[in-house]
Amino acid sequence: TEHMSPSTDCEALDALAGNARRAALAMAGLDAAARDAALLAVRAQLQKSRATIEAANELDLEAARTSKLDAPLLKRLDVRGQKFDVMLAKLDEVRAVADPIGAVQLATRLDEGLDLYRIACPIGVVAVIFESRPDVAVQIACLAIKSANGLILKGGKEAASTNAAIVAAIQAGLSSVTSEAGSVDEAVAAAVPPHAVQLVQSRDEVSALLKMHGKIDLIVPRGSNALVSHIIQNTRIPVLGHADGICAIFLDQSADPSLASRVIVDAKTDYPVACNAVETLLVHAEALHTLWPAVAAALLSAGVSLRCDEASRAALPAALLGPPTGGQVLPSTEKDYRTEFGELTLAVKAVASVTEAVGHINAHSSHHTDAILSRDPAAIRFFTQFVDSAGVYVNASTRFADGQRYGFGAEVGVSTNRIHSRGPMGVEGL
Repeated sequence: TEHMSPSTDCEALDALAGNARRAALAMAGLDAAARDAALLAVRAQLQKSRATIEAANELDLEAARTSKLDAPLLKRLDVRGQKFDVMLAKLDEVRAVADPIGAVQLATRLDEGLDLYRIACPIGVVAVIFESRPDVAVQIACLAIKSANGLILKGGKEAASTNAAIVAAIQAGLSSVTSEAGSVDEAVAAAVPPHAVQLVQSRDEVSALLKMHGKIDLIVPRGSNALVSHIIQNTRIPVLGHADGICAIFLDQSADPSLASRVIVDAKTDYPVACNAVETLLVHAEALHTLWPAVAAALLSAGVSLRCDEASRAALPAALLGPPTGGQVLPSTEKDYRTEFGELTLAVKAVASVTEAVGHINAHSSHHTDAILSRDPAAIRFFTQFVDSAGVYVNASTRFADGQRYGFGAEVGVSTNRIHSRGPMGVEGL
């Protein structure tokens, strides 16, 4: 692209933010049918542009392989084949979600002839900054259209070609509905404008976006701890999201043996790069010689490497400590309990009680999602009451922490904030 001076660049971004604001105001006046029609048009155009998008994705994948991008990031970058089908299916699920706009959340009669209503309305203009996963662009664009928010997307450079192809298809789909709506003036009130979804690509543009307080209403970062921390430290715009996905499971001595192995293996192996994959397993001391060996065997058979403290390692039979047939058992370090591995590696630690487990989680986790496996009502009650995380589960895999599984259709992200939205954030959160 042609180099622009800083002043020209700022003017272009001002225009982009202005377009997003106008689109948001136009969408706020549309009924649910108009927004759902826009989503149908976007889906049709994505399907029509599939070959173009997958070809662009192959360019990004080839460049990523050449630059030796980490395997977990490479996996997230791929949107071809079945992953493209899943992307379209999530769009359908978002379209099926009940319309949140105009819902009456509170109605109070303050006095005779004086009624107070609290009604759901869009946030306005939302900027989402994400890394690696170009399918995120489709999910978030659909959520923004459904909730009548103007959207500015900034993807990672490793997915630049794919993101550009996806956003071009989304805008083409919106343009087709706008054209059918009639004249330009009529279209503003009858259809979602094409500039409801816009894309920026350069790092300089991100720095400028972070300074657009008053023009952008919310920033949602999705990526590494470094990315999220940088955004939080360099903007006055409200930021919603999470940095790490350090999720823990506490294996209580009363847990159901068959359930324990199935849940823990699922939480670690179903999709290890996900932010809701388990990274730490806390084992009650009284479960070390009962439940833990079978769980460890199941994990090792699934190819998971275990980083164990002395107590949890000593409780394993010699056969599991020999030459690995799948994963392997290694000594843990303190750093392991603060690490999001994003691969088939799990940190394991023995704890004396549910109280110690909760203390460890609150001190080491990222307050994303944590779970207890137990049949003891008192332990369950203590765990759910005192674990300070966005999601706290009982006898369920941490992998359930997902907007789609919650029935939201998709999610903008998972928020570990303590205000507005906490946990997976879908249409209602916008």
